[in-house]
Amino acid sequence: MSDPAPSPDLWPAPRPHDPVDRVVSLPGSKSLTNRALLLAAIADGPSVVRRPLRSRDTLLMAAALSTLGTGLEDRDGDWAVTPGSWDRDGDVDCGLAGTVMRFVPPVAGLASGTVHFDGDPHMRQRPVGQMLAALSALGIRIEDGGRGALPFAVHGSGSVPGGTVTIDASASSQFVSALLLAGARYDLGVDVRHIGKPVPSLPHIEMTVQMLRQHGVEVDDSDANRWAVAPGAVAAIDCDIEPDLSNAAPFLALGAVTGGRVTVADWPTSTTQPGDELRQVLALMGCEVTLDAAGLTVVGPERLSGVDLDLHDVGELTPAIAALCALADSPSHLRGVAHIRGHETDRLTALATELGRLGADVTEREDGLSIRPAPLHGGTFRTYADHRMAHAGVILGLAVDDVLVEDIATTAKTFPDFAGAWTLAVHGVHA
Repeated sequence: MSDPAPSPDLWPAPRPHDPVDRVVSLPGSKSLTNRALLLAAIADGPSVVRRPLRSRDTLLMAAALSTLGTGLEDRDGDWAVTPGSWDRDGDVDCGLAGTVMRFVPPVAGLASGTVHFDGDPHMRQRPVGQMLAALSALGIRIEDGGRGALPFAVHGSGSVPGGTVTIDASASSQFVSALLLAGARYDLGVDVRHIGKPVPSLPHIEMTVQMLRQHGVEVDDSDANRWAVAPGAVAAIDCDIEPDLSNAAPFLALGAVTGGRVTVADWPTSTTQPGDELRQVLALMGCEVTLDAAGLTVVGPERLSGVDLDLHDVGELTPAIAALCALADSPSHLRGVAHIRGHETDRLTALATELGRLGADVTEREDGLSIRPAPLHGGTFRTYADHRMAHAGVILGLAVDDVLVEDIATTAKTFPDFAGAWTLAVHGVHA
């Protein structure tokens, strides 16, 4: 992996010198917020999305839906959403938001106009071709110059025939979710059939299915690798957004690494968020993990144990878990995550490079990492404009002096003022 351009934005990761005892409240889930906004935009009436995440990714989604003609009004931090006529041309900035690049084009086909999509330079490398081919097969005219990537245009005709489509979603579960979210509004609904290697991040598809059913949409997921959405209305419902459990990873790591106690408030007792898997992972690493009315509490051990994990369904947790493994006293093997090479950056190569830069003994494999105990030292931890890489960097900084995290502001993708919240959690004072 080539090094990114040097950045003057090097943030000293705070290091505690005693076990911490904290209660932390987190912003809402990006995955839930963006699905809720999109479903509200194609619903049969107005609704309210309560306690949404306000971050770069969700603001990009809101802007994209507004471009299509959806009405969005801020009501004391909630979003009141009014479906619009969608009879206009427009330009959508995807930024680095995979949910915007993949979720919005299937509904843009329902608009009467041409919608152009582009994003940050790296987004032109992220996979979307399989989904664009699927949209073409379902009756939407796509113009992408044969690239199968950004930039592209969706030429909407006001309706979409829909029907059965076969897709290889092994690069991203978002290909499936994108088609399902819009499918009820297609004339024939949509019947998505996956071929190829296993679909990664299945909990995110389960999240999509659950939210569709909450909106009164009929979904058949009884067969493996097939999801069918019946045509019909999308009911307008008000919804509350759960805290983002993947963003909980560094805060729970704070308790795990320091041998202290951290409680993440309002942790749901039942959820489709992949971040809930942190409970099992941290227990395997030797932590005491308790879920009760107060939230999820992690008490760290004297020393962290290494783990052997298949993270295929929860790949977004890999950077944080890899950082914890670099601090463990026995070897770890993380497998099943080849697909995260296509995330905000090639996360496997980035992790191997940056952990190694600070002294970690890391072997990069095709679908994961092997990490062995080694003495670590300070230095610059580059993030490659990837919020999850920044999480890995601050976790290392809990146990290693003089870790400088490049571009901590990239965390605004899913967590506004992460640096302030992190400093408050570590030291008890705001940055």
